[in-house]
Amino acid sequence: MKYLDQIQMDLRSTDGSILTVHINVLDNSLSHKWLTALNHLIQNDYHLEKNYCWFGFTESSRDAKYICQCINDSIAAINRAGLGYYIDDVFSVENTIAADLDVNHDHMNQLHRYFEDLQGVSGAMSPYYTTANADTRWHIRQLNLLCHELESLILSLRKLIQAPEWRRPSQLMCWLNAPRFVLEPADYELFGIETINRELGGVYVGVNKAVGKHHWEVFNDEGRDSRINELTTSTLKSQTEAAGDFDIEWGRNPATFPWQAKQLAAFRGWLIDNNFDPADKSLTIGHPQVAQVDLFRSFGTYYYSEIWPVLGNHLDVYKIRTGDCEATYNYNWRDADFAQRQIAILKGN
Repeated sequence: MKYLDQIQMDLRSTDGSILTVHINVLDNSLSHKWLTALNHLIQNDYHLEKNYCWFGFTESSRDAKYICQCINDSIAAINRAGLGYYIDDVFSVENTIAADLDVNHDHMNQLHRYFEDLQGVSGAMSPYYTTANADTRWHIRQLNLLCHELESLILSLRKLIQAPEWRRPSQLMCWLNAPRFVLEPADYELFGIETINRELGGVYVGVNKAVGKHHWEVFNDEGRDSRINELTTSTLKSQTEAAGDFDIEWGRNPATFPWQAKQLAAFRGWLIDNNFDPADKSLTIGHPQVAQVDLFRSFGTYYYSEIWPVLGNHLDVYKIRTGDCEATYNYNWRDADFAQRQIAILKGN
């Protein structure tokens, strides 16, 4: 198979050991634009959001209690900002994890609604956001990031007990102020309902975080009987832009299992009930793949059960190298000045 490039990503453990992950960039319409955008991020030393990177890894020290405290800290900062928008809510392990160990979707959907109200969407930013200072904007942004991080972690905690082989760990590589490029008609062909099923080690262009929740998330969070005009979350729009950001799927591909086929059939029915065409690629449902991790070269195995423990001990991106450039990220979300460093970057936006 022809590859556009081969990328090496060094992951660092807490004791300083390095795991090199090898990534083959596929040759398709979107991967050309994505690789150019990624090289720009690396060459110009954009800030990698290490506080929004490892999702569903139960080994992470960012546990549910810690994430809830971060949510409450950001809510308190927003309330102090005097924007005219007050959030009378507190998040805890007890009120975000339901009795059956599932996500308390009502409460988490409300958290996402706070974010939507406060930030707005790309091209139509909220007046709360436009009048907020950089510190407050950072906290508004955290409501969204922490919401998704906590939902993913709770899902993995539940699976760890009920079906450990079906945990959904993933890696989100996002850079602050990453420039966007516009998707073209040929790029939409890489979307589609079947691309909801992601390959172990698959590398996918990240969902534009200004979009809000996409159709598949809303279907799962709001329920099979939900209707668009009754949603708690207010934003549901197609993805029209992308960046050099990317996600790596570290979970198993469920495509061949009957329960997944049943779930996707129900999703198609939900789309039809809400006046969407399931075959419409411009809805940008699913995940367009632009690269694939060489699992055997990276881990010496193709089996998730042998890969996960190794990854779980290397949850820090230290360096990235492409065929054209490289960058070192010698900082961590635990650093005392981490938030202030991000806020300073946002001030320049």
